[in-house]
Amino acid sequence: MSRGKRFAGLAVVLAVCGVVRADDGLTFFGWSDQHVQTSGDAKHLVPAIDAMNSLPGTTYPQRIGGVVAAPAFVFGCGDVTEWPTRAAKNTYDELITKRLKFPAYDILGNHDTGGKSPSDTLSKWITQRHGSLSYTFDCRGVHFVALYSQFDDNLDNPAQPIRKEALDFLRKSLARLPEGTPVVVAAHLCFDAMTNRDEVVEAIGTANVVLVLGGHYHKSKADLYRDVRFLQLPSPAPNGTGEVMVVRIGPDRLVAMPYNYREKRWTDRPSVTFDAPIRGPKPGAVPRDPSPRITRGPS
Repeated sequence: MSRGKRFAGLAVVLAVCGVVRADDGLTFFGWSDQHVQTSGDAKHLVPAIDAMNSLPGTTYPQRIGGVVAAPAFVFGCGDVTEWPTRAAKNTYDELITKRLKFPAYDILGNHDTGGKSPSDTLSKWITQRHGSLSYTFDCRGVHFVALYSQFDDNLDNPAQPIRKEALDFLRKSLARLPEGTPVVVAAHLCFDAMTNRDEVVEAIGTANVVLVLGGHYHKSKADLYRDVRFLQLPSPAPNGTGEVMVVRIGPDRLVAMPYNYREKRWTDRPSVTFDAPIRGPKPGAVPRDPSPRITRGPS
């Protein structure tokens, strides 16, 4: 596959990121655990996608102020499929490229690799879209590290460690950054599912990680642990909460809040939101060529 084709899915992100100044901040939407059925049935995703398409311009709660900006992209924290059939992959690909109005990034979840019946259908799809299973990109002065951590289905336990290979990729990615660069890290496992969260925090070290995204447990949740903010993204699956996460990263403030599209209201509770001071992207931090830098990781 040519380099141009490999990164074609990122072209819209380049355009979006290139026309907004760093001091305007970065808005993106988050979801996880879409669980498209093996038959390709994904009708439960449509309300969430339509909600994200219509969210720009929505007024934030008064204590936050302002309105939701158009997101640079939508990030998914894995379990795109119930199990990775070609029908499930094709349906999801069509939804995020034709119905969703914004670029999409995804990582693999434990369901996406096939569990005890391994399949490379989703692994190949992620690699074609993003270059490798673990990858990085930059947008509006913020560096994103997307981690693939292999899940051990033989443990029969949803709570597991982030693997050494993923932590090594994280360390190497952070070590290359200029000091103070704001970073968002993403993995499939959420805070409650990480059995080695101290190792994760130690891998972050002194880097300016403003947020760690996760999924896996299907509902919104916010945790502050050893000064690191962990944000659990909601699922649009039928047993999910009917929410999508809205994240805004400004020069000095992080806002993350779920929007309930079933009830058409914000979920404004401390246990699921962040509104915190941060060291965000500095004015003028966006280069003339804001192209995502894809870094191959363990596959």
